[in-house]
Amino acid sequence: MRYTTIDSPIGSLLLGGDGTTLRRLWFVRGRQVDAPDPSWTEDARAFREVAAQLAAYFAGRLRTFDVPVDPGGTAFQSRVWRALQDIPYGETESYGALAWRIGDAKAVRAVGLANGANPISIIIPCHRVIGSNGSLIGYGGGLPTKRALLSLEQGQGALI
Repeated sequence: MRYTTIDSPIGSLLLGGDGTTLRRLWFVRGRQVDAPDPSWTEDARAFREVAAQLAAYFAGRLRTFDVPVDPGGTAFQSRVWRALQDIPYGETESYGALAWRIGDAKAVRAVGLANGANPISIIIPCHRVIGSNGSLIGYGGGLPTKRALLSLEQGQGALI
C-alpha cells in the first residue's frame, strides 16, 4: 500500500491506497487518529488527483468527488458507505433515516458503528450524518471539523 500526508484547512490528512484506488483518508489529529502501517511506501505522486480534488472541495469548487475508492469492510458496512455517498452535498441525514433507507430501520446503532468505521472520510461523507434531533454527534476528525465541513457545504464559505 502507498500513502502520503497532505495539508488541508481542517488539518493534515493521511491518504492511502494502491496507486489507483483510494483505500484510506484519515485525520492525522482528532478523535480517531490513524497512522500508516510500517510496511506502506510513501508516494505523494500516487495521490495527486485526490489531493487536487480535495483542494477544490475545500475551496468550495467541487461538490462530487471522482476518484476510485475501495473502503473494504463487511457487506453491511459497504451498504452503509454506499448510502452515505447518496446524501447530497449540503444536506444531512439522521442515523435513523439512513438505517431506514438501507432497508433496516432497527439497525440505527449498527449504522452508527459502520459510519464511525468509514475509512475514507470526506469523500465518503460520513460528516453528513447527524442525530435524530439535528445535533452534531460523533466524528473521527472531531465535532469542530464536522461543523466546518457542513458549513462549507451549506454555502457558508470556503475553508481556504
